[in-house]
Amino acid sequence: MHYLSTRGEPARKRFCDILLEGLAPDGGLYLPEHYPQITDRLPELRRIYREQGYAELAFAILSLYIDDIPADALRAIAHKTYTKAVFGTEAITPVRELEDGLWLEGLSNGPTLAFKDMAMQLLGNLFEYELDRRQAELNILGATSGDTGSAAEYAMRGKRGVRVFMLSPHGRMSPFQQAQMFSLQDENIHNIAIDGVFDDCQDIVKAVSNDLAFKQHYHIGTVNSINWARLLAQVVYYFAGYFQVTGQDDQTVSFTVPSGNFGNICAGHVARQMGLPIAQLVVATNENDVLDEFFRTGIYRPRPAADTLETSSPSMDISKASNFERFVFDLLGRDAAELRTLFAETLPRQGFFDLSADPRFLRQRETFGFVSGTSHHADRLATIRAVWQQFGQEVDTHTADGVKVARQYHQRGDAVPMIVLETALAVKFSATITEALGHEPQRPPQFEGIESLPKRVQVLPADVQQVKDLIVQALKATAGA
Repeated sequence: MHYLSTRGEPARKRFCDILLEGLAPDGGLYLPEHYPQITDRLPELRRIYREQGYAELAFAILSLYIDDIPADALRAIAHKTYTKAVFGTEAITPVRELEDGLWLEGLSNGPTLAFKDMAMQLLGNLFEYELDRRQAELNILGATSGDTGSAAEYAMRGKRGVRVFMLSPHGRMSPFQQAQMFSLQDENIHNIAIDGVFDDCQDIVKAVSNDLAFKQHYHIGTVNSINWARLLAQVVYYFAGYFQVTGQDDQTVSFTVPSGNFGNICAGHVARQMGLPIAQLVVATNENDVLDEFFRTGIYRPRPAADTLETSSPSMDISKASNFERFVFDLLGRDAAELRTLFAETLPRQGFFDLSADPRFLRQRETFGFVSGTSHHADRLATIRAVWQQFGQEVDTHTADGVKVARQYHQRGDAVPMIVLETALAVKFSATITEALGHEPQRPPQFEGIESLPKRVQVLPADVQQVKDLIVQALKATAGA
């Protein structure tokens, strides 16, 4: 399997090269040259999942895209990653039915209580394997709106040859999210709070990645969902969810995914393109509704930092959806020149692009299955309260956005099951849960008192050069230690 850039870089690369590279040199995102088709293999994949479990299913799907890691090594990595010890349950991503035909898929049983663990734990093991094979080192630069950072840091702490520099928006994460990251004292973990919003952090990561001389000299890689390996790992749990709620391989399901950066639901797009029988992919946004606007109107209009709202589902406080470029590439028939014009010329010049009259956009619901909806603070509170009162279950704010929007497209008893992807446990957003329910959410014992632990973080302005300088200083200090 070879990989190409959405913006047309001519080089055809193998998986392990793009694993360590992240963003393509031309500023595009990597995608496989084609999506392997699994329709005829669905019965086999179902048997693998039911008889051998999630890790073996992961190996079966990953091996369709990764042919430059020996099969026995890739299988070992998958089985090392997806264990009951790490994810708390043999099922790894158990589903539970809220009401007739509406399901939640539990993705938040990992070390940091968020769905990002599902991919980041695999990424950490892949990095360690490949760096050891090359006798190389990697300095990871990432951006987080809340959960990516802690998931990356917990996955990379103590890994040989890996250092993490994680940018987060100063003061815009929940206290629990901040504590998960900033309380880590590992020498290979560096937290940098940027005076701005998540989009500022993401822009800095892209700017550093686009400085090819700096990137190559200091061995900079990424763990954000711009890294194809992370998105690939997420494809697996769409299959696992499908197999848990269906009994036959000709049945269809729909998925609702809370989404800000379009990474989680882009994995569903990949699964659907592979042939998984998905009827609809429902994009659930919060008040920062850039993605909902596009799927309703065909107009993609990212907001400036000043207009990115601070909400009670903060991990979706994003107005520039990095992974959206991957979907638009497929929407445009994989025309890299047209894609490059939209994202590198039209969007910077006028602040938006408009596909509303494009026949490809007008057919996208039938071709790709995307629909969308929004959820606001009052919706969030009402949904959290209703799920607790009706089913005795706590859901976090982002999952509540998903449930609210899912109900717009699914009626009780519908023939097509609707699976909402859970994004985090409620304890990560305790202030809003308390506002909705009048009591603190349940807290796993290992996280008692985490907010009072000593913190290790440096605050910087939203300035690319200052972030580069900090990275260089930290690496020099490490080399001189």
